Amino acid sequence: MATNHDSSNETSTKHEQILQHIQSLKIGTKISVRALAKALSVSEGTVYKAFKEAESSGLVSTKERIGTVRIDRKRRDALDQLTFGEVAQIVDGRLFGGADGLDKSLHKFVIGAMELDAMLRYIDQGSLLIVGNRVSAHRCGLEQGAGVLITGGFEPSLEVIKLADELSLPILSSRHDTFTVASLINRAMYDRLIKRKIMLIEDIVTFSRPADVLRLGATVAEYNKLTKETGYSRFPVVDDRRKVIGMMTAKDAVGFVDDIAVDKIMSRQPITAAPNITVTSAAHTMAAEGIDLLPIVDRHRKLLGVVTRQEVLDAMRFAGKQPESGQTFEDLMWAGFMQSEENGTEEAGISYKGSITPQMSGALGMASEGLLSTLMMQAARRMIRETGKRDFLLESMTSYYVRPVQIDNVITIKPKALEMSRKFSKLEIEVLDRQGLAAKAMMTAQMIDPY
Repeated sequence: MATNHDSSNETSTKHEQILQHIQSLKIGTKISVRALAKALSVSEGTVYKAFKEAESSGLVSTKERIGTVRIDRKRRDALDQLTFGEVAQIVDGRLFGGADGLDKSLHKFVIGAMELDAMLRYIDQGSLLIVGNRVSAHRCGLEQGAGVLITGGFEPSLEVIKLADELSLPILSSRHDTFTVASLINRAMYDRLIKRKIMLIEDIVTFSRPADVLRLGATVAEYNKLTKETGYSRFPVVDDRRKVIGMMTAKDAVGFVDDIAVDKIMSRQPITAAPNITVTSAAHTMAAEGIDLLPIVDRHRKLLGVVTRQEVLDAMRFAGKQPESGQTFEDLMWAGFMQSEENGTEEAGISYKGSITPQMSGALGMASEGLLSTLMMQAARRMIRETGKRDFLLESMTSYYVRPVQIDNVITIKPKALEMSRKFSKLEIEVLDRQGLAAKAMMTAQMIDPY
């Protein structure tokens, strides 16, 4: 039994050594399973397992006809920047030259619909020049450090292709016209801005910081000591490979003597989360399960770090205060609505007024029922933010549509809190137009702690 335990420890150590060795390599270094196994005196099977983990975490990449290469982990804060290679895919582009520059990022695109001298003021290094069949513009764009995208299906000259290869700047051609190409690229950039604002657990957890854990075989006395040292009462229990096998809490320790092993009394099959889930999803899980600490694990349940409920809530508060960086469909729907100034009675409360535009119509030419539901939920969210400086996670919503709402009608949305506590809220929401009540909804939601 002891022999297996020692073997497990040794394998785990070798695995960590391989990952550390890969991290120490220079970006762009080619590596192979056989060479690394020989260099570190380990089996090829052990190296192969480490390679798979390194690939999933963004340390290496395996490319056809090249092999496995050490790469730089892509940072989330650069997600809004497209590469020239990604642009080529978006516009169904054909590459003619400058293949070595496909991985470079572009920070803006310039439409070459002006005189050459005027165009040069807007072109700089890292930009993309979108232009038609203008050879002089192609050459000038490359000389200014920009990639070139030729629209209308035209091809560059051999001289321009040669220059693109020398400067490692891509020159592409797309059959689409300039307007279509610019729209496709702009949409892709916009989508990335929105994604960047969606905060993930990996954005707030410092995985290099060791988490407070209890090892397999630790006792209640060690648990009590760790509780006093940290101020927390909930800790993951891990085995020799740092796999999470349980969770030890104050409730588990009640009534047990100091020398009993925690693995005999811990809560098994604990709730864990992956690093790429959203902060909002983690907040919902922690609130629903009543837990204050969530272990973050990889796909093998190996512990990467922990996140506390306070860290999650702080992150949500921070995200809520950030300026808008790209509008979602919900933002666009709500764009024309304003808080109403009409407060005729004490019971009027907060209401919101806006127009139903043609874009909001459904199949029958009236306001879309799904859109009305979204507007009612948006009004409820803004009312709760305005009155309680809080937010919520929707649990259920039942909508009733009294009659169709005509296009161009001005509607008023009135959310009213029926019950509201620290944890839950129940609201009634009405939509009124000039003829009176048009739609109504009953909504229940789980509250998020105050901003």
